[in-house]
Amino acid sequence: MNPGQIAALVAAGAFLMLVIVLAVPILRLRHTVDAATRAINDLNDQAGPILGNVNTTVANVNTALEQVHTSLDGVNIQLAKIDTMTGHAQNVTANVANLATVVSAAAANPLVKVAAFGYGVRRAAAARRHAETEREVRTTLKQQRRASRRGNR
Repeated sequence: MNPGQIAALVAAGAFLMLVIVLAVPILRLRHTVDAATRAINDLNDQAGPILGNVNTTVANVNTALEQVHTSLDGVNIQLAKIDTMTGHAQNVTANVANLATVVSAAAANPLVKVAAFGYGVRRAAAARRHAETEREVRTTLKQQRRASRRGNR
């Protein structure tokens, strides 16, 4: 054997040792890859029904949203009607307020005059009664004085 062949044998042995040393982690890595493959397959098997349920749920939510949209459209229509009625009620209220102001102005002036006239009549009647009472008292006093003067004479 010549030195070239011995070097080739040593190199072949080193290469064999390298292959054996690398084979162990590769075999362990194969088990890891198999476990990952099983996990992915299990996940894939379970994801199908989950996605089906999600599709059903999304369809139900879309149906509910369409119903809510329809309800909101109805509410908006009713609010528009109420807004119109509120505007009409505001106009009626303004007209009633204006009418009340006109009636108040028209009725206040004659009522003030009637009240003043009534006050004047009461005061005149009280003054007249008072004047009659004073006249009677004066007449009585005059008669008493005359009578006392006649009695003194």
